[in-house]
Amino acid sequence: MSLAIIPIKHLSRGKTRLSSRLERGELEQLSLAMLKDIVQALQQTPSIDRIAVVTPDESVAACARAAGAIALLRTDPGLNESIDAATRELATAGESTLVILGDVAGALPEELERLYQQLDPKAMEAQVVLAASRDGGTAALLRAPHSVIPSLFGPQSCRAHRERAEQQGVPYRELSLPSLWIDLDRPEDVDDFLAQTGDGGGKETRDIFKALGWGQAEKRDENRGGEP
Repeated sequence: MSLAIIPIKHLSRGKTRLSSRLERGELEQLSLAMLKDIVQALQQTPSIDRIAVVTPDESVAACARAAGAIALLRTDPGLNESIDAATRELATAGESTLVILGDVAGALPEELERLYQQLDPKAMEAQVVLAASRDGGTAALLRAPHSVIPSLFGPQSCRAHRERAEQQGVPYRELSLPSLWIDLDRPEDVDDFLAQTGDGGGKETRDIFKALGWGQAEKRDENRGGEP
């Protein structure tokens, strides 16, 4: 079985690239809705038996507990440091750990499980499986065992994780999973996320955008032909 870790920054600092469209209070509502969606998807993933949220924010920690996750309320030394410290604190010897960022609210359990299906259960050596995001980042990182490579999240982190695994001679597999492809950082990401049809994940997040009227002003302007 496996531990899953979700790092979430302080609500006052999250989703800044959406601030041109949403107020700070709305951004905080959005961050909590996204967290609930990701925790639910992880809870429905068969290979995961424990979920932890590491955060410096008390409101996030309370939301995590209410959703059924472990809450690690810690100071924020930085994203990668927070992830690896939480991993060392919670993971048992030899246990695999999945890190999933709080931006991929549409994550589906069946696609998260596909990451685990890439692991060779008979392999005696360490393994790394990664789900890339469309901007070159890492949406989810599965390490077996958890200490095989350090967390290297940030710009172009997909390449950074791949290169570190190759440098250390660790078997590495990389997947492109539709529900993890879009991280909700920019307005265009939100538009693409909301345009997805079918059995898309992220119900809480979609409901928040609907309640906030995302896109309605633009639609009204288009219907009026741009008239004042």
